Amino acid sequence: MRYGSTGGWTAALTALVALAGPAAAQPAQTYDVPGRPAYTQIPNPLPTGNPGGHGFYTFGEALFLTQTRTLGDQTIAVRGLLDSTGIITGTPGTLIGSGFPALSTKDFPRQSWQPGFNIGAGVKLEDGTSIHFSYARLVSNTYHAGATLVPPFFRGSSDLSDTFLTAPVYNFPPQYAGPRYKTNFDDTNGDGTFDSLEGGNFYGIWNGASVMDIRFDQWYQSSELGVTVPLFQTEYSRIYGLAGGRYTNFTDRFKWRTVSYDVTGGQAVFSGQGGALGGGQGGPRDAAEYNNTLTQRMYGAYVGCGHEAYLGHGFAAALDLTAAGYIDSEKERAKYKLQSEEIQNKQSRNELRFVPSLTANLNLMWYPVEGVQMRLGYNAYTYFNTKRIEDPVGFNYSSPDPVYDIQVFRIVHGVNVGIGLFF
Repeated sequence: MRYGSTGGWTAALTALVALAGPAAAQPAQTYDVPGRPAYTQIPNPLPTGNPGGHGFYTFGEALFLTQTRTLGDQTIAVRGLLDSTGIITGTPGTLIGSGFPALSTKDFPRQSWQPGFNIGAGVKLEDGTSIHFSYARLVSNTYHAGATLVPPFFRGSSDLSDTFLTAPVYNFPPQYAGPRYKTNFDDTNGDGTFDSLEGGNFYGIWNGASVMDIRFDQWYQSSELGVTVPLFQTEYSRIYGLAGGRYTNFTDRFKWRTVSYDVTGGQAVFSGQGGALGGGQGGPRDAAEYNNTLTQRMYGAYVGCGHEAYLGHGFAAALDLTAAGYIDSEKERAKYKLQSEEIQNKQSRNELRFVPSLTANLNLMWYPVEGVQMRLGYNAYTYFNTKRIEDPVGFNYSSPDPVYDIQVFRIVHGVNVGIGLFF
């Protein structure tokens, strides 16, 4: 075949020309294969040429792949709220509520598939060598989970403390104090009103919040500049070598948003014990965001080989196997910010590592007319020694340090279907 590579297309089906013998060099109107019936050529309105000859070609295909979810298990928030002043319980930092996990990365739905595309172009030389360039990209894969003031089946203590969400963020500045009045406990003198000397018993946006959302996105893209060189050929099959350079980009992003409501901003819901609230409004200064982004840009080279066989009736099959070595330029970024954008804190770190890779592509090709190729296949791209986000949240605001770990094995695999044109 004229074009080919891992994630791309194999070189043009020289076998379809070679199998025809001397008759293939003549302007015959059939795909004539020795020992096989001739197939009448369907008229082709496109200005395409013989796929076995030299010249330019282009291709495009749709991808439907899935990849390893590189995120560990971490509890983000629990049910309840912390007595930050000690006025309520007598001991600052005491948890009021069950402390049951309310939000965790385990809450994300099961792994899903990502649509995408692969496009490229190339040229085949007279000696059978072909040079190609391809670019592949997948639509971002998004997972989402959340928790609100409504616990499962409304179960909780009679003071409704389990309607609150709390995460152990610390070392944050006063701008993240959140609403001053979150519960009826903030009316310390019990007169039914809130004045400037009261409140603040549940200090911090992440202490006694009402809504938390987490989201995890994965992006994947790759490009390739490669050469296909014929090595050995018979009447019905051929073997070829593959080599070139590759670029691969993995981007994983975790996002966590917290909103803390003010009891005075809406209708409060009081328990029989005079405890907790529902309702209220949260403004830009009562909402905080946390982002953790792991970007891995990998540059490397690959070598491999492929085997292609003619199946008859205009069909052929090909298997390409390659091995690659990458230099992974890795960037880790963690950031807290107030939704009002008035303050933020971030930390980043860069690393380099070596990433080996193995790739396999199995494809079935059909040539309905001369110069046109239809393609259906399965692709598997494996990577070793990449990075993963083990614990996405670093709770120390002043120096967020989430945990990253080695992803020993990562795979991106799935099906492709497309078309190629030879000129």
